[in-house]
Amino acid sequence: MNIFRTAKEESGVTLTELLIIMSIVGILAVALGFSFSGWMGNYRIESGLKEMYADIMDVRTRAMTQNRMHFIVINSGNYAVYEDANDNNTANPGAGDTLIQTKTLQYNSGWTGTITFNTKGLTTSSTAISIPITLPSGASPDFDCIVVYQSRVGMGKMSGGVCVYK
Repeated sequence: MNIFRTAKEESGVTLTELLIIMSIVGILAVALGFSFSGWMGNYRIESGLKEMYADIMDVRTRAMTQNRMHFIVINSGNYAVYEDANDNNTANPGAGDTLIQTKTLQYNSGWTGTITFNTKGLTTSSTAISIPITLPSGASPDFDCIVVYQSRVGMGKMSGGVCVYK
């Protein structure tokens, strides 16, 4: 048995091999970093949209459980929820209707108007209301709009200027 080893028998990594591995790891880290930042942007858009959707569904449920009309007044950058406290079946913010909550949108909705839910949880509008979200450049989330039909509310994707329910 030979206790002395030659240089050929020794195992290890060379400096060149280390540099190649570090270059590959660096390229992968940069690529994943850009992908992660794009994913986070889409996540923020969808999370804001889901929060607005949940608030709309909450207002609809409140209208049914409290047997009183409720309104959501949407301006492009925020929205407010009101209860028809004076029972005149008309949205009168500041004139007898109770303000339940207000929220500021992270991304403008691009839509201004009022959604009214009656005591059965139905909207008084006979047409679908599309509430698009203004997207920053390069963003492509799975959902980017809310559509409110007379008897249901859903999230969708804008296609040709129309919110397609998913």
